[in-house]
Amino acid sequence: MKKLYEKNELTFALVWIAIYVIGTSLAEALNEAIGAYKLVSAVFHMAMTACLFLWVKQNGLTEKYGLFLPRYRIAHAWFFIPLMLVCLYKLVFSPALRFSATESVLFVISMLCVGFLEELIFRGFLFRAIEKENLTRAIIISSVTFGIGHIVNLLNGQNLLDTIGQIIFAVFVGFALVILFHKGKSLMPCIVFHGVFNALSVIANDEAQCSALGGPVSAAVILIAASAVILGGYSVWNWKHLKG
Repeated sequence: MKKLYEKNELTFALVWIAIYVIGTSLAEALNEAIGAYKLVSAVFHMAMTACLFLWVKQNGLTEKYGLFLPRYRIAHAWFFIPLMLVCLYKLVFSPALRFSATESVLFVISMLCVGFLEELIFRGFLFRAIEKENLTRAIIISSVTFGIGHIVNLLNGQNLLDTIGQIIFAVFVGFALVILFHKGKSLMPCIVFHGVFNALSVIANDEAQCSALGGPVSAAVILIAASAVILGGYSVWNWKHLKG
């Protein structure tokens, strides 16, 4: 793995994207086959998280990929309040536990690991590999590929409307997080936001959300538009003022 990394960081990033996407899809299929919701996914994501974290640490790359606490005052990043607003909206619409206790624990474990993996792979490996050649291209590619990567959820049984909404939302999130990482140098706020956002889906009440916002289409449009405004403003501020 180190030889591939030293030879071509971009290829290294793309290989890990493929491993993550294919592995996650296979894990979801195995969950269905054995009738154990998120069991295989949780094991796969934990194993991959441990593998990549140890590899980064053993090769002295924690600084490069931002695996340290922010060194700036969090007031300079608006105390991450814009991220909190985007993250916690799921608590507004009559939150309720969607799964059994065991399934919920497995879901949360899997989603927290996904937050780490997707941030390290897309904001870390992919962004850093392209950044050396062109910063603007690195920001755009890492954000767009992060969004498009969610198309795998369509293959795993998610409906088309939800998948399209998720892809668009993920592009906006990816853009905000890559700016936060680039300017602040620490990937940890991105990992925490991403993991918590995913994990809160365990109590998301999609029916209540759609009912309150006038149906699935209008709900998707409203939430994406609101997130775009919040994250767009936050990204502009961080670009101009945040220094890690």
